[in-house]
Amino acid sequence: MASRIDKDAAESLRTLPGDDVRQIMWRYADRWDLQMLVQSARQVARGLVARLVAQGARRTHEWTEEKAQLLEALDAAGLTAVYVDPQYGGFIEGPKNMALALMAFELAWVDGGAATCSLATGLALAPIHERGTEEQKRRYMSLAVPGGPGPGKAPWRGAFCLTEPLPYVGVETGLLSGKVRIAEWRDGEEPILEVRKRGRFITNMAFANFVTAAVDSDDPRIKGSCMVILEEGDPGTFDRGSPTRKLVHQLSATNDPIFHLRIPASRIIGGYRVEDGVIVPNYNHSEIIEAVFKRTRVTVGLMTAAKLLSAVEPLIRYHRERFRGAEGVPPGSPRYELGLQQREDVLHRLLDIWATGEAAASLGFAAARLFDELDPLERQVNQWLEQQGLRGTARARLFRQRQQDALELIELEAMPETKRDRQRYEQLAADPLVRFIRLDALANVFCPAVKLWNTGHGANMLREAVSLMGGYGITEDCPGFLGYKWMDAQLEATYEGPEAVQRRQLSLTMTNEVFLAEFQQWIRQMRQIASRRPGTGACALATAMQLWLWTLKHLQQATDAHGAKLYQGARQSVTFPMADALCWLLATRQQILDVIELEEKGPQNPNLADGLAGIVNFFTDLAHAHVARAAGEVGRICAELVFGANRHPSWDDPGACFTQDDLVELEQVVPGLAGGPYDVIDESGNHPVKAGPCVRFDGYEDFLKLRVRLDGCLTGAHLAKDRAARALTRVMIPAALDYPA
Repeated sequence: MASRIDKDAAESLRTLPGDDVRQIMWRYADRWDLQMLVQSARQVARGLVARLVAQGARRTHEWTEEKAQLLEALDAAGLTAVYVDPQYGGFIEGPKNMALALMAFELAWVDGGAATCSLATGLALAPIHERGTEEQKRRYMSLAVPGGPGPGKAPWRGAFCLTEPLPYVGVETGLLSGKVRIAEWRDGEEPILEVRKRGRFITNMAFANFVTAAVDSDDPRIKGSCMVILEEGDPGTFDRGSPTRKLVHQLSATNDPIFHLRIPASRIIGGYRVEDGVIVPNYNHSEIIEAVFKRTRVTVGLMTAAKLLSAVEPLIRYHRERFRGAEGVPPGSPRYELGLQQREDVLHRLLDIWATGEAAASLGFAAARLFDELDPLERQVNQWLEQQGLRGTARARLFRQRQQDALELIELEAMPETKRDRQRYEQLAADPLVRFIRLDALANVFCPAVKLWNTGHGANMLREAVSLMGGYGITEDCPGFLGYKWMDAQLEATYEGPEAVQRRQLSLTMTNEVFLAEFQQWIRQMRQIASRRPGTGACALATAMQLWLWTLKHLQQATDAHGAKLYQGARQSVTFPMADALCWLLATRQQILDVIELEEKGPQNPNLADGLAGIVNFFTDLAHAHVARAAGEVGRICAELVFGANRHPSWDDPGACFTQDDLVELEQVVPGLAGGPYDVIDESGNHPVKAGPCVRFDGYEDFLKLRVRLDGCLTGAHLAKDRAARALTRVMIPAALDYPA
């Protein structure tokens, strides 16, 4: 790779990457259905949605007739039916995580509220899809499809009602003030339930026909919590509530509803059983939302990634045209042609935004593909477990036992084929439970990582994008709606759990033995890539990964200066930064893998034959530059945690220093010792002016070697960024954005 880049130094990015590039990088070049879905979503986003935003539809909290056009456009484009399986009226076979991710990405490219509006009914259906009974699935999935069995064949819209009006918006999903009790239970008949629920920040409530709501038992005859399905025609109060006075996502309808309804017990999602006269839901509300959020957090993360990548073209155009039209700036002059791009600052800062967007998209789509692979396997395993009668602790015990098989499979897979026990390997690779344990360990890390890094760091980088527009960035007519996108990202960072929730989950799942075994193999993978493609920065990333792994193992065993264990749930000042560092590694690794995919598969696409070398060279340099940023973050976090909890040496510590006379005597025994880096107290007892003797690094030798190696591995990263910056000054962009300002 390095020699080819040197040889083709003039070959760089000619135009911004299009669909042919993205289909390869994000692995859907062979999915015609997904390609058509992308085009349909793009037409809605860059047509109606862009016009609504440009015409000021975001200026009101109310759901208006003007905004309601969006629902009809989504129906007409087939986007409403994406969530639904073909047997219920949908059109996409199999898992739909990648389909939903691509749809959300295209809509959020223009407006996050439009994407949320589209996804909200899918979120309402998700509890039914993941844990509902077959009867529940058949009814509500069919009703949600345009042209289905509903009145006038208009599709039913849904809302997901989880959060309560607790103080400060009530984002705590474990606390429920919504209650359910038995209103009536006649012998031989189905129980009738009374549901009371007040929701907060509930999307789609302005027009929802049904609601999936989380409630807790208020009756000794109902055990625990559950989720129920509420319909607008149920007896009682179905009050949509007042609009939430939010500053963002105004193209989605958000209200604070009030429900007081009577429903049949068959509306308990997942069904129930009766034990000793007590209704026992098959799933409590936590089990259901875990299954739901495990997947839907990925699409939210990709909404922010879309915003970052959508900012690239408007920023290039703004920087180039900044001085055009001014006196003394004639056409053809460097200032006229390049504008602000004459200066490194805007180029390098824009590259940071672009690289973040690429890494965020790479990580998000990788997670979506992972869940597409996991979903059918999970259903197969759950069905087998139910047949075996394994629930609760028995199921957990089985998983712990079979985890060793998953570790063995990973070990065998890493071996050369000539040394591998082929029969054992094939046996383990074909075992659905072993495969599930392996994929589930990855999914439990990838999901919160996408949500945390994409929306958290992504929101910070969108602020950078707005700042690169100058004062124009915070105006309503800012090209690309960057000001709106920056504000919308703040909400996306709290959707389905704010950063603290994701960090908490990561701090638990990233210590899973199966994940760490995979992570160890990824380090080897990056080393192998570095030997073939050194220009990607894979060598530096591998060292950063190794440093993180060393630090994690150290923190799990180490204590602070007071003897308290460092890596534990209560020490979030330790566990949370390690989760942040891991996200940098995961995102950057996936970015490199996508570049390699483009280089290897790109020649198969005749549309890319002419400019492929330049595209690959640019993305290689962009990845290398981003590796340097990721390595810096990881190195900083790890060094602070490894050394920061130790007590600094004091001048009063026994043996902390040599006196001048001691050093002279020792010099006679060990020549050259006096020239070493030792703290020395002179004859009058004075010592160097500092807090205490220099820190010694006994026991930290391996960490120091890795840290020094990591710094050295950054060699060439800045040159890669310089090359990518030059490409920004030459890349051709369209004469205008393909959606209105």
